[in-house]
Amino acid sequence: MDKKIKVSIIGSTGYVGAEVVHGFLFHPDVKIAHLTSQSFIGQKFSDIYPVYRGICDIELEGSSEEDIVRIAKDSDLVITALPHGVSSKMVPVIVENGARVIDHSGDFRYKNIETYTKSYKLDHPHPELLKDAVYGLPEFYRDQLKTTKITANPGCYPTCSLVALAPFLKKGLIKTDMIIIDATSGVTGAGRKSDLAYAYCEVDEAFKPYGAVGHRHTTEISEQCSFLAGDETGKSINVTFTPHLAPFKRGMVASIYVKPSDAFKAEGVTSEKINEVYSDFYKDEQFVRVLPGKNLPDVKFVNGSNYIDVNGMYDPDTDMIKLFSAQDNLGKGAALQAIQAFNAMFGLEEGTGLTNLVRGV
Repeated sequence: MDKKIKVSIIGSTGYVGAEVVHGFLFHPDVKIAHLTSQSFIGQKFSDIYPVYRGICDIELEGSSEEDIVRIAKDSDLVITALPHGVSSKMVPVIVENGARVIDHSGDFRYKNIETYTKSYKLDHPHPELLKDAVYGLPEFYRDQLKTTKITANPGCYPTCSLVALAPFLKKGLIKTDMIIIDATSGVTGAGRKSDLAYAYCEVDEAFKPYGAVGHRHTTEISEQCSFLAGDETGKSINVTFTPHLAPFKRGMVASIYVKPSDAFKAEGVTSEKINEVYSDFYKDEQFVRVLPGKNLPDVKFVNGSNYIDVNGMYDPDTDMIKLFSAQDNLGKGAALQAIQAFNAMFGLEEGTGLTNLVRGV
């Protein structure tokens, strides 16, 4: 492009924000215009993350409403990496001042305001914007992303779950009254904070479920599953979802258990056919890798990238289909998916700036 797109990041020193910075630094069509931080105003980004010395020495700004108005007017896109309840107040100000937005909170992910209120225990100050916000999974909504002013970047657990489930929901190959999701995240999924529960000695050699009932991502997954299955109300499917915390920094794996539909059973369900369904559905998708044969996803082989690996198997003894996916929770699960969505929003090839981020051994 002749002129670079000006991108600013609100909340740039959290794990997601820092990963967005990392991705955009090497994007050929982007200039990072402004970075903000509540905790480190006046310091350089490289003071907080010294690996960026000489690479990103941008001074961190505040995020008062006056700051946000100024930043929005000087940006083509603003990415917000903020808590829910904060974004819902800030995003409208950004849009009103001329910039498009990719938001990482849950504030704009829902179409049903009642579901949002129940899940987040908050009253949304701008529910009228929910109908126009687009869920930021390019594999499902890339056409809508081209024109939206507000992209709601999906949660990491929903991305891992929905990519695994989508082909089977779209094609009516599974029963929708029993979808069981067990998913595991690395510690960065909790964000950059000092809570004792996430201190090194607390998580090292530990592995545990949490939020076993009522985790807010459950309703996000359920609503999107309903849409994928053809229900425009978003209310027909309720999944069973249990997140787990594992003692590694980044990565996420989902194990999903479903029953084949009568139509799928009539065809004759096999592990080979499950793999064929995936291969056909995602044949044109750059960042969804369908593993061959009986190879199953592993977080080690997606970390540092925007890729998500999927595969599935059929267990004839229990008549259960087992679907598996793995991604980097900060990559395809958050920041790098935001860059993929950004590319779709601005008419760029979706892999721009993303294919050089795969780590080595």
